[in-house]
Amino acid sequence: MLAQIFHMLLVALFPVTMAFAAISDLTTMTISNKLAIVLVGGFLALAPATGMGWQDLALHGAAGAVVLVVTFGFFAAGWIGGGDAKFAAAVTLWVGWSGLLEYLVLAAVFGGALTLIILSYRQAVLPAFVTRQPWLMRLHDQKAGVPYGVALAAAGLWTYPDSIWMKVVTG
Repeated sequence: MLAQIFHMLLVALFPVTMAFAAISDLTTMTISNKLAIVLVGGFLALAPATGMGWQDLALHGAAGAVVLVVTFGFFAAGWIGGGDAKFAAAVTLWVGWSGLLEYLVLAAVFGGALTLIILSYRQAVLPAFVTRQPWLMRLHDQKAGVPYGVALAAAGLWTYPDSIWMKVVTG
């Protein structure tokens, strides 16, 4: 029974957090710090139980720290939000060095596509029922940013099936 709960946590915690972050960023243009904390706490709780050794834990932590430093540089430059920076680092903690390049490339590709979609949406004349939805109007605002957490979460979900986490469950 305990093994089943552990496997369910491994299978569900990361994807559910990704989905929640994407929806939150899309509808509110914010990613709560609580989501990054859930990811970090979940990693710290589940990683040792997967058989991940201290060296691998440290390597995953180093990958997350590097991404945190780089993304906070992006935040300081005004390119991304602070929630995006913390969220990307927390996702990287799960991805580690082995999946980092794929994650970053996918986040960039998905982010570019998302940006093009948002820019096109902002050029559209909206029907009346859309104008009654505050979150859709916020996305339509020319001065608003792009909810990049959607791209970060999509990239995380894309890389997850090939991760060490899923190998523990399926292996």
